[in-house]
This record gives sequence, C-alpha cells and structure tokens, in this order.
Amino acid sequence: MEKIKVAVIGATGAVGQVFMWMLADHPMFEVDYITASAARANQAYGTTVHWLLPFEMPHAIRQRVISEFNAEAMKERGVKIVFSALPASVAAEAEPILRDMGFFVFSNASAMRYHDDVPILIPETNMETLSLIEQQGFPQKGFVVTNANCVTTGLAMALAPLRKFGIKEVSLCSYQSVSGAGYPGLSSFDITDNCIPYIGGEEEKIEKEIKKILDFDPIVDAYCVRVPVMFGHLEAVWLTLEEDFTIEDIKQTWADFKEVSDLPSTPAQPVVYDSANSFPQPKYAFWGTPKGMEVYTGRLKKRDNKVGFMLLVNNLVKGSAGGSIQNAEAFVKKYNITQN
Repeated sequence: MEKIKVAVIGATGAVGQVFMWMLADHPMFEVDYITASAARANQAYGTTVHWLLPFEMPHAIRQRVISEFNAEAMKERGVKIVFSALPASVAAEAEPILRDMGFFVFSNASAMRYHDDVPILIPETNMETLSLIEQQGFPQKGFVVTNANCVTTGLAMALAPLRKFGIKEVSLCSYQSVSGAGYPGLSSFDITDNCIPYIGGEEEKIEKEIKKILDFDPIVDAYCVRVPVMFGHLEAVWLTLEEDFTIEDIKQTWADFKEVSDLPSTPAQPVVYDSANSFPQPKYAFWGTPKGMEVYTGRLKKRDNKVGFMLLVNNLVKGSAGGSIQNAEAFVKKYNITQN
C-alpha cells in the first residue's frame, strides 16, 4: 500500500519530536512536510532541534528541511493528514483553517477538545466516537480529532475496563514530569529539589475529559503536582465501585483488556499490571512495544467498596504524539483511507 502523506506542524517541540521519531519508519504514513517557527524555516531538522528524547535521533529525519506553515503548499504536495503539536492558542486559529481546507487533523492541543462534534479519541476505550467526524462534514470535508490530556489518557485506559463494576467516584493525585510542561518549560530554579502542587488548568481538564471519553458521570476529584522527573506521569488513584469485586477481579479485568484492532501503534496488552511494591516508576516510561504506548498499573488495594492503585503513562508518547498517531491509524482502518 502506498503510504499516506502527512505533515507535522510544530515539529521541533517535545511532542513534535515524538511525532518525528514515531513516524520515521511508519508502515502507514510518510512525513512529507514539517513546520516549526519561522526562524527555523529552511534549516535541516537535525541541526536546529534541541533533541530531548532519551535515545538517538533517527538518521532518517536529521536532514529533513523545515518549512514555514503554508496550508496551500501542503495541499499541493498531496498531504492528507496533519499531526498538530501546536500550543493551544495557536491551534485555536490554525486547526479550523486546516479542517476547512479538507485536511484530516489529529491534534494534541486542547483548543477544540470540548466541541460537541470533536471526538476526544482513545481507540481502546471509545472507538465509537470517531464517527463524530461525520458531524463535521466528513467525507466531503476535513475534520479535527483530538487527544485527551496526558493524565486523563492514562486514567481512561485503566478505568475503561473497570466500568463494569460501576464507578461512582474517582479520586486521584498525579505526579507529572517536567516534559509535560513542554520546552523550554519550567525554570530549573523552580523545579530542582522541589515539587509544585499546582499545574494551571490541569485538574479541570481531567475532571471534564474523563466523563466525555468514558461517557459516564462519577464524582471526580484531582490534584496535579509537577515533580523533578524528565518523562512519565505517575498517578495515585482511588475508585468507589458499585459492584462487589476482589483484587483478583481487577487484575483479571486488566489482563483481559486486549488489543483487538491490529493498529501498528497499539500494544498487544494496553494495560500491564505488576504486583511488585516498587512498580510502576517513571523510569519505565519508554518500556513496552511500541515504546511508551503501554500503561502500567500496580500497588492494588481494597478498602470495602474502594479500590486503589498506582498507574504510569508516558505523557509524550501514549499521552500525546503516539496517541494521535494511533488515532490516525484507527481512522485509516475504519474508513479505508488511501493516498490516492
């Protein structure tokens, strides 16, 4: 099959780098156009980007030339799918334009998440919401599909199979890595030897998004803390459940939560539990196949009708760029999209 031409806009930031890494040798997609700030235009990607990921930059992307944002030029080159790693304020202006020009936009930004006709898609949990793109005018027109907030993504993955027990209340505290603040992000004077117990807008996003994604209405309470860790968001979660359960029931439910869609970026076991008291930890963020796409759980506890556990999500991969790539794969498969 001829690969579908895609663009990455905002390619040099932390999320943009994950897009470039994951798309360097993708079986469905070929990166044909990349953008960054105007100051980087016409420069080779490898010479201008401050590479943040904990492994070597793929050779295939080092000589890619950065272009200025030009939707008409993308059209002329045959780009069909646009992966957006833009800041929310920029995305609010650019993404509707791209959609109206017929592009299929898969976005990490929060700018359009809460529109009624825009899915917040996680293929393992709410694949049925992808059909909302038809309310945006697809197939005659373009559309926008968004990711969830990175903490919400990990939470939704762990909660989706547990809905059968009747989730009445969700309480969590997240311990979020500095890469979640983007680059250049926080000052080292603020975060070194320190934790910051507030991340603007984050708690509200979690409390709102988890209900839209899983189509339920529990009480949700969250605290979000920035911690001096480079990658991976850790979450301490307590759920109040309606149905009787055992610890083994929870473990087995996660174990039975298997990948069924055969998407290249979906792990065979999307939620992985380990009983070791030290599991999970942020240093495991890039574990798994594909790297960074598994959600890890551990430290299960039962208190009457409450279950507690820890979870880890890679905020840049499953919680950001990898999630968008997975969403695009789901779209291509569902609607049988080809380049021609």
